[in-house]
This record gives sequence, C-alpha cells and structure tokens, in this order.
Amino acid sequence: MSVNDIKATAKEKMAKAVKSLENRISKVRTGRAQPSLLDGIMVEYYGSKTPLNQVASVNVADARTLSVTVFDRSAAKEVEKAIRDSDLGLNPVSAGTSLRIPLPPLTEDRRKDLIKIVRGDIEQGKVEIRNIRRDANNDIKALTKDKEISEDEEKRAQDEIQKLTDASIKDIEKILADKEKELMEI
Repeated sequence: MSVNDIKATAKEKMAKAVKSLENRISKVRTGRAQPSLLDGIMVEYYGSKTPLNQVASVNVADARTLSVTVFDRSAAKEVEKAIRDSDLGLNPVSAGTSLRIPLPPLTEDRRKDLIKIVRGDIEQGKVEIRNIRRDANNDIKALTKDKEISEDEEKRAQDEIQKLTDASIKDIEKILADKEKELMEI
C-alpha cells in the first residue's frame, strides 16, 4: 500500500462519515412534515422486524401532517404501535389501512433538546473522523518502519491527512450550524 492509497482511502472514509452524519441529523425533525422522519422505524411484521417503508407508503398530507398507507390491512395495528412507541413523540390517528400523523409544534424546550441530540451526533462524527486520521497515520508510520518511505515523506503525508481531517471537521461544523439555525426558526 502506498502513501497515495492511504490518503485516498482516508479521504473516501471521511467523506462517507460526513455523509452518514448528515443523514442521521436530517432525521432530527423540525416543524415540517417529511417522509424521511419515519425512516428509522421498524415494524413487527409476521414475526420479524421490518422497515416501515416496506410495509407502508409514507406521504406528506400537508405541512404538519404525514399520511401512512399500510399495504397489508392486518399490519395496520403494528404500524400504528411502532410509530407510537418510537422516540419521535408522534401520535398516529388510525382510519383503517391509513394513518394520519399530525406533527405537534415544537416548543422552545423541545428545540433545545433536539439541538443537544444533534450536538451529540456531531461529536460522534468528529470522533469518527479522528479515528480515520489515526488509522491513516498508523498505516503511514508502518510504511516508515518498513523503510518503504522516508521520515520526510511520512511527515508530509501526515500533514496532508491532517488537512483532510480539518476539512471534514469544518464540513461537520457547517452541518451543525445549518441544523441549529433550522431547529431554532419558528
């Protein structure tokens, strides 16, 4: 493995980590109805946990209401229970095979709680980036130890890995700033 391979791998992993973090944070809801809000919900369906989007379709009825249409009538109660038991604080209203889910307006305290959750996710993302940096630096040190590269090349490669790390952390900080702004607007 060459230094360029190590840098390319680190860059790719950091980009994936940032994208993954962005996806996790996008699920933290604002006041708007979004079908992705229910993406993480698993439904007990014929004895196994199944993602909600495989047993029902989720649509936006209006700005503050989601509409869930269950494919199999017998699973409607399980879908309703899964949504109610999720940590999203939603209370679905059943009408046969369809559910209406009104989104309650966010209070100031709830917004602050959501920001704390987002900041925790952001910190996990930063740790993930730093772990990728550590692994890349260890790989570079191994090349130096095996006398495949010089100490100058090692130093240069570690500086480049640090630049990648700084850029990824900056991206994460921007994601945090955008999400905080989105959560605090009324």
